[in-house]
Amino acid sequence: MDEPIETNGDGPAPLSHFRIIVIMAAVAAAGAALGYIYVGRKFGLGFGLGGVLSFVNYYWMKYSLKAIFDEAEEGERPRMTGGKYVLRYVIFATVLGAVYLLDWELMVPLILGLSSFAFAVVIEGIFRIIASFGNRKGI
Repeated sequence: MDEPIETNGDGPAPLSHFRIIVIMAAVAAAGAALGYIYVGRKFGLGFGLGGVLSFVNYYWMKYSLKAIFDEAEEGERPRMTGGKYVLRYVIFATVLGAVYLLDWELMVPLILGLSSFAFAVVIEGIFRIIASFGNRKGI
């Protein structure tokens, strides 16, 4: 069996999941508030709902993957846990389909709200790039 790779601490810092979650909440709240103020009530509602669904998606995926890898680590073949991971997609597709059928005007802000995790990761990346300028050790 291979030995784990040791790092000397000179590599990039691990992602701050807590900071990404905080940024995601800020993006969802700001998007909902600004959408409500500048575009309209439906846009703000859709963005806020998408932000909430983004949190649900993040935590559902996090715990589904943890359960799958925990079972695999114990040597067991993941059974129903993998189905729960796929079920997430079915439920979100159903929610998006229902929103489209009930009020298609909410689709764009809902998808933007669902993208709040992606926006948070990009913002975190920008923070890290800016912070890395101060950590240069010479070229």
